[in-house]
Amino acid sequence: MRGEPDVASIAALIGDPSRTAMLTALADGRALPAGELATAAGLSLSGASAQLARLTKGGLLTVEREGRHRYYRLAGPQVAAALEGLALLAVTPQRARARSPAAEALRRARTCYDHLAGHLGVALAKALEDHGLVMAGEGKRLEVTTAGRSWFLQVLEIETARLVAGQHGIARRCLDWTERRHHIAGPLGAALLHRFCELGWVIKEEGTRAVKLSRQGSAALDRALKISL
Repeated sequence: MRGEPDVASIAALIGDPSRTAMLTALADGRALPAGELATAAGLSLSGASAQLARLTKGGLLTVEREGRHRYYRLAGPQVAAALEGLALLAVTPQRARARSPAAEALRRARTCYDHLAGHLGVALAKALEDHGLVMAGEGKRLEVTTAGRSWFLQVLEIETARLVAGQHGIARRCLDWTERRHHIAGPLGAALLHRFCELGWVIKEEGTRAVKLSRQGSAALDRALKISL
C-alpha cells in the first residue's frame, strides 16, 4: 500500500455511462427510487439495481428505506462537487458553443446538490462579493461580513449566525462547470436556494436540475443586488 487515496476505483465507478447518468440524476440532492434511476440510465430495473449496489458499496450513494421501498441519494455534497469538477474537464470550447435547449437551461440556472449554480448562481456570488456582503477567506472559504449578516437577515430573513458550519465554514466557493467561475456552496448556499424557492424567486423544474428565475425573482434581485439577467 502506498498510502494514497484509491482514486482509480472511484474514477472507474463514475466512469461508466450508466452509473454517471444515475449519479447526475441525483446531483440535485433528491432521493430517487431504482425505477426512476433505471429510466435515467436506460437500464432494466435489474441492471440498475446491480449498478446502484456497486455505487452504494463504493461509498458514492446511500440508501434510505421507506417501508418496502428503497430510495437512493448521493452520499454527500462532495460527490456532487466531484461530478461538477469532472464536467468542467469534459467540456471543451467547441462543444460549449452547440447547446441543446436542455443544456442551455442548465447553463442559465440549475441546482448543484443543495445550492444554485449556472449563470444565475455565479451572478449571485459576484454580486454578494461586490456589495461587500461576503468576502474571500482562507482557501475556498467565504466569510460573511458584518454588513452581510445584517443584509441576509433584513432582506432574506436568513440568520447566518444560526447556520451550522461545515469543513469550509458556512460558505465556500464552488467552481461552476458551465461558467468556469465560482458560485456559493455550503450552508449559506443551501439557505439561499431554499429561501429563493420559498419566496418564489426561483422555480424548480420537474425531472431536471434546471431552475427558472421568475419575474418576481428577477425584479427582486435587480432591486436588492443590481443583478440584471
